[in-house]
Amino acid sequence: MDFEFSARSAQLQQDLLAFMDSHVYPAEELYESQLTASGDPHSQPPVMEELKAAARARGLWNLFLPDATWGAGLASTDYAPLAEIMGRSAIASEALNCSAPDTGNMELLVLFGTEAQQREWLVPLLDGAIRSCFAMTEPAVSSSDASNISATITRDGDSLVLNGRKWWTSGILNKDCKLMIFMGASDPEAAPHRRQSMVLVPTDTPGITVLRNLPVFGYTDRLGHGEVQFTDVRAPAANLLGAEGGGFAMAQARLGPGRVHHAMRAIGMAERALELMCRRVTSRVAFGGPLGDQGVVRDWIARSRIEIDQARLLVLKAAWLMDSHGNKAARTEVAGIKVAALDVAHRVIDRALQAHGGAGVSNDFPLARMYTSVRALRIADGPDEVHLRSVARRELAKYRD
Repeated sequence: MDFEFSARSAQLQQDLLAFMDSHVYPAEELYESQLTASGDPHSQPPVMEELKAAARARGLWNLFLPDATWGAGLASTDYAPLAEIMGRSAIASEALNCSAPDTGNMELLVLFGTEAQQREWLVPLLDGAIRSCFAMTEPAVSSSDASNISATITRDGDSLVLNGRKWWTSGILNKDCKLMIFMGASDPEAAPHRRQSMVLVPTDTPGITVLRNLPVFGYTDRLGHGEVQFTDVRAPAANLLGAEGGGFAMAQARLGPGRVHHAMRAIGMAERALELMCRRVTSRVAFGGPLGDQGVVRDWIARSRIEIDQARLLVLKAAWLMDSHGNKAARTEVAGIKVAALDVAHRVIDRALQAHGGAGVSNDFPLARMYTSVRALRIADGPDEVHLRSVARRELAKYRD
């Protein structure tokens, strides 16, 4: 059993850690001040373009994409520690062109896009010239079961006509968002997992109406989480992504690697929260000594260290299985890490908040934003209960005749 990363991954980790220290962390406060000063919560702070240029110049660009033709060609086990490092800052993934929902959309275009679709949409996404969004979740149905999706895709000659309402369409309010991947029912009479298809839709297509932005625990995300109405939206039939009826399978192909990314970024958040907690309790004095001398605080720190290391090992096991045996072989572990890593991050950040007292729930530290982000991610890409159901089903199958 070898716990060493490849030489390439180890070097990229060092390069990325240096970039975080020299560029990302110093830019966090400026990013927020520029965003506030703009008066538009969905505007792009100028410092982000500077970060992107600096990351690209250092070869820290599109690291997420395992396809060597289009991306960095890193295996999951090589990319996992890089995702963890990026997770330490809310602005790092975007600076490296490794942020959702673009990452999943680019993976779909690599796997299922035609040459024409790749030229039109994948190339500018990889260049960071545009952004994209993914319209799957709906307010009227339980979208944790994607076979429930009720939005429709109807063929009309050489056109596909889209109707329905979506929400949590992340990225739709960003002015650079030019592409939407729309998932809807194209054949309601087919088997439940063959009813859905995906369509590439330019965001300026007539009939698309953004009804509102959805804040998360009162925070307005810069990219926006839109509730969107589709009324007779027409797209060329050539914009069908992949095979008709393949939408459900493509969604699973998109979400599997994304869950590894989410899990490792969550561990990165937990690591930063633990670091902030340790710094806080060694510098603050109460009841005659540093807070770190209190037994309960030491318990928080010890448990946090153990839990983070446990979660990381489980994620790396899932990544190794994906690399060595394929995504299907890692289904149980991928479901498990989506629960375990977010649960650990949630607990560690909560302890760090408590250790910071009133400062923890303010905007003086990144903990409050991290807390809400991690809590929301326990619902995004499938709630905990769906993944626990999958793990339990496979575990019970071992004991059935």
